Amino acid sequence: MSNLSDLAVLVDSGLVVLIWSVQLIIYPSFLYYEPKNLRNWHTAYTPRITVIVAPLMFGQLIYAGLVLFQTISFFSISYASLVLASWLLTFFIFIPIHNKIQNGNTDRLILSRLVNLNRIRTFVWSAILVLSLGNHLI
Repeated sequence: MSNLSDLAVLVDSGLVVLIWSVQLIIYPSFLYYEPKNLRNWHTAYTPRITVIVAPLMFGQLIYAGLVLFQTISFFSISYASLVLASWLLTFFIFIPIHNKIQNGNTDRLILSRLVNLNRIRTFVWSAILVLSLGNHLI
């Protein structure tokens, strides 16, 4: 499992770097765009970031399934639960917000909500990395 564990740490690290960049730089920058410019940028940004995020998220999901299938443990249950939480947050909170922006709703309240709610996802992906590193070092 060591090679998979190595790969999981890399994937988890990639998502943590990405989510902290999104939290500290990308989402807050949305507040500086004029509505039309934000919609234009968002149209370009979304598919580009998806090319990076989707494979990493699928990698996490596959690894979570493998470790859970292999053994039921504190690590496997915690890891899988956090990965599931990241997917639920993404699909039920963040994709709908991005759809609103894409459809022209660039209200400052929506944009601030995006930044504020993303703190949860930032915490989740950071916790996944901590778990992954802890499991890798054991």
